[in-house]
Amino acid sequence: QLQLVESGGGLVQPGGSLRLSCAASGFTLDHYAIGWFRQAPGKEREGVSCISTRDGSTNYADSVKGRFTISRDNAKNTVYLQMNSLKPEDKGVYYCAARTYYCSSSGNDYYYWGQGTQVTVSS
Repeated sequence: QLQLVESGGGLVQPGGSLRLSCAASGFTLDHYAIGWFRQAPGKEREGVSCISTRDGSTNYADSVKGRFTISRDNAKNTVYLQMNSLKPEDKGVYYCAARTYYCSSSGNDYYYWGQGTQVTVSS
């Protein structure tokens, strides 16, 4: 069974850090791109970052550049999103999703989705 499972969300103060994990099971990430998306209450889902595990290319939304870092661990079949200098506007449910080969900014292009992990940034 193909599955993505996110973890690592939680409550953090502004300026704090979290590391989200996206663990894949039932398939290997070698030929997939993994995207991170987030959705805040009352807002549309937005793309945050993506990594192509095929060629290692990465991209980031302008709002998170310089603060978030996406990476992968092939041995663990897991993609991570390191989030530093968190802001209240980073709050939302974070989802990881997979599609073959290369990144896409559109969530509609992704085949598999995790259940999401909640991130709250508040003092």
